[in-house]
Amino acid sequence: MPSANKNLSVSVIIPVHNGGESFRRCLSSIAAAVPPPHEVIVVADGDTDGSWCVAQEYYTKVLKIPVCSGPAQARNLGAWAATGDILFFVDADIIIYPDTIRQVAIAFGCEPEMAAMIGSYDDAPGAKNFLSQYKNLLHHYVHQTACEDASTFWGACGAIRREAFFAVGGFDNCYRRPTIEDIELGYRLKQAGYTIKLCKSLQVKHLKHWGVVSLLRADFSIARFLGQS
Repeated sequence: MPSANKNLSVSVIIPVHNGGESFRRCLSSIAAAVPPPHEVIVVADGDTDGSWCVAQEYYTKVLKIPVCSGPAQARNLGAWAATGDILFFVDADIIIYPDTIRQVAIAFGCEPEMAAMIGSYDDAPGAKNFLSQYKNLLHHYVHQTACEDASTFWGACGAIRREAFFAVGGFDNCYRRPTIEDIELGYRLKQAGYTIKLCKSLQVKHLKHWGVVSLLRADFSIARFLGQS
C-alpha cells in the first residue's frame, strides 16, 4: 500500500485530435499550474491542424500517432511513456485551475487506499450556446450531488495510480472513437476491487461547443453501454 507521506509526482496526459484554440488554452492553463506537474505528455492522435506543433511550444513531451486511433489508444500510449506516480488524464478542450495539480497530489498522498479519483466540470462553461450550457451544467450538477464513492472513471479530469492503471490493462483500445472508454475502465477498476473517489472540489472548465448531433451521439453511447452492463 502506498505511503501517505510520500511526495507523489503527477504526469499529465492529453490526447488531442485537431484541438484548435481550445487546446492552446488547455496547455496554457497547465503551464500556469502551481506547482507544475512532473511532466506533460501530449499524444497527437492523427491530427491534421498542427496541434503537435502547438504542444512543442509548451515544452511538453509529444508523441504522434499517424492515423487517428481514438482517445483510448492515445491515453494508453501516453501512460506507457509517463514516469510519474500518478497518471492525470485531461482532455484537450478543458482548462485546469492553478491549484489543480496540487489538489491531485495531496489527495492521493492523504488517501493511500484510493486508486483513482475524478473531478467535475465547473459551473461556468466556456461555450455560451444553450446546448453547451445545458450539457455542462447538468454534468456539474450530477457530479456535485453524487456519492463520493464512485464506480466510474472520467477521462476529461481523472487521475489514477500508475500501478492500478496497468494492473487492469489501461483503456480498452477497441474503442476507436471518444465514447465510453473511460466509463468502461472505471467498471473494470471496481470489479478488481479498487477504490475510485469523486472529488467535488476538483473542477475544470469545459470549452467544448455542444450541438444537437454531438449531444445525442454522446448520450446514446452511454445509454447503450449501460444497457449492456
